[in-house]
Amino acid sequence: MPAPRLVDRHPEIEAEELIAALVPPPRFAGVRFGTYVPNPGEPTQAAAVTAGQRFAQGVGPVAKQGLFNRIFSKRVPDPAPGLYLDGGFGVGKTHLLASIWHAVPSAEKSYGTFVEITHLVGALGFAEAVRRLSTHRLLAIDEFELDDPGDTTLVTRLLTELTDAGVHVAATSNTLPDKLGEGRFAADDFIREIRALSARFTVVRVDGPDYRHRGLPDAPDPMTTDEIDAHAAAVPGSTVDDFDELCAHLAKLHPSRYGKLVADAPAVHIKGLHAVPDQDVALRMVALADRLYDRAVPVAVSGAPLSELYTDEMLRGGYRKKYLRSISRLTALARDAGAGFGR
Repeated sequence: MPAPRLVDRHPEIEAEELIAALVPPPRFAGVRFGTYVPNPGEPTQAAAVTAGQRFAQGVGPVAKQGLFNRIFSKRVPDPAPGLYLDGGFGVGKTHLLASIWHAVPSAEKSYGTFVEITHLVGALGFAEAVRRLSTHRLLAIDEFELDDPGDTTLVTRLLTELTDAGVHVAATSNTLPDKLGEGRFAADDFIREIRALSARFTVVRVDGPDYRHRGLPDAPDPMTTDEIDAHAAAVPGSTVDDFDELCAHLAKLHPSRYGKLVADAPAVHIKGLHAVPDQDVALRMVALADRLYDRAVPVAVSGAPLSELYTDEMLRGGYRKKYLRSISRLTALARDAGAGFGR
């Protein structure tokens, strides 16, 4: 019997499911501040732990004004403060963000990637998303990116509404908040919105090398087609896809569905890997790599090495950090697959 394929899956996500899914992914379900191991040579990492703990302790209940106060009070409450963890890929920012989420002692909190939050707004409508999220004490946003003007305006409005309502926002990104969108669209046209967004965050820098590569070898060499088939047969339920077919399938799915696409796969196998043809395909691969990494799904490939997935031109462009993060995460997953195959 042929191995199952991701291209045969067409996951759907209902609005209520989107709300229920706003929790840290499986890889980060058990992390805490105490499980984060700062690099002794990078003092900003220990400082970031302290800043995250302090921020979590300061997250209070959402303020609710009574009718009298709403009618007669002239004072507008200050917006809830936000925390912005900035740094390169592989320094543990997502670990710290999930630790903040776990440390806030309330069920009224949400955690999602940037693409999941924007999709939630699209699915519910802006007003309904604000209504639901404004009852929460915390909104944690991972992989914060502003890739186009529409997202800039949408997220600025959303976070303005939520922080005004008393919701604390913590976020991670590889880009300082006043530099979001730089090199990707005409940021000058949106500088006012970007600065307004930046003003709501305290920036905490997290420096250091990619922990996924500390003392570890490079990604294993690509497998042969026969090795891919043998590895898939040895891991019941794992998927096997042709790279080009998988890329075409991803184009038909919103990236918010990628997590559900791979959620129950014990391993993913991709045949015929080669450099992506354009930036649209590249960004979909970034989103897929992130969801595979979140769920700790081993990845085995044949064809070109993972280091050649993105072209040199792409690695020099505005999405450089996204692409490098993607390669880093896929390399870690390829090691996982190789370890189970005697590599």
